[in-house]
Amino acid sequence: MAAEGTVVRIGEIIAIIENNYDPQPGEEQKITKEVERIRETIEETRSEKNELENISHDLKSRTPSGKFLSPLVRSIAANEGITYSELDNIAGTGMDGRITKDDISGFISLKQKAKEENEAAYIKNTSPINEAIKRESSENGDEIIKMDRVRKLIAEHMVMSKRTSPHVTSFIDADVTRLVRWRNSVKDKFLADEGQKLTLTPIFIDVAARALHEFPMINISVDGNNIIRKKNINIGMATALPDGNLIVPVIRNANEKSLTGLARSVNDLAERARNNKLKPDEITGGTFTITNFGSYNNLAGTPIINQPQAAILGTGAVRKMPAVIETPDGDVIAIRNIMILSLSYDHRVIDGALAGKFLNKVKDILENYAADDI
Repeated sequence: MAAEGTVVRIGEIIAIIENNYDPQPGEEQKITKEVERIRETIEETRSEKNELENISHDLKSRTPSGKFLSPLVRSIAANEGITYSELDNIAGTGMDGRITKDDISGFISLKQKAKEENEAAYIKNTSPINEAIKRESSENGDEIIKMDRVRKLIAEHMVMSKRTSPHVTSFIDADVTRLVRWRNSVKDKFLADEGQKLTLTPIFIDVAARALHEFPMINISVDGNNIIRKKNINIGMATALPDGNLIVPVIRNANEKSLTGLARSVNDLAERARNNKLKPDEITGGTFTITNFGSYNNLAGTPIINQPQAAILGTGAVRKMPAVIETPDGDVIAIRNIMILSLSYDHRVIDGALAGKFLNKVKDILENYAADDI
């Protein structure tokens, strides 16, 4: 059925073999069933292969740090549920540091081994006391809630971040009285002219982008023994979803946008995040993240770094507080708008001095904020 030397598609008939064998009653039916079973297996394999190819085609060909991913590697990653952050942390042995099939296979083996070790440790540590606690919870009517897929991914990402980077958090407070007064004076006109609400979030992003431009060694990631200084300033904003989960939409080239452009991007991404309408490339490629603890009236927090980034800025609630103000006539106590800023950073590559200078720059810009181009 197929000529010598030709390439035949999987599942197509290559040849029909005839012989003088006379099957016994019922044998022919068994053979027919076996042939159908083989055909079904081939069809299922082909369908799975096509599905994987479609998934890998939809995945981006480069990681956030710029590593090239071949179609084969993308297919394996899609099949094994390996995230872009995990791919970014694989040291490629191919040309120009590319990730090879052996690299990703080795990573999968290590991941599986770690999983088995964790499961073994869990089983080992499960004592009669733990069983008693479970039994007590059941008797008390406590509700046991299984994590959904998104929460599991978030949990794994957070644990991986703490395991990857030695976290240090620095704090500073900022007097944003001038900023608050300015925003209150323009927000109604801004809404009327632009059709957009002017919240503090786009201002925080604007300030962070300006500070990152001045301190580019905060806008980095780590690849093995290499530090990758990012050309673009892509700022992610941690956004709470209605189901209690978290997502981080990314505003690309934030330093090139006006405050109006940032406000539009923030409002649009936040709205579509809440309605689960974000595109894959809108939640990848971030180089720095901001999380706003003040949204829930929290004073401050110690945020976990969003790998493979090296730092994350936390913004606390803006509160009216008594503060000492220096004047030509001496110090006075006045009611001022004060907020706490926290910066968590990867101490492998960012030292306290650099983090302190960056955080102080953010404070300085906030305290003397003036939108250059609304």
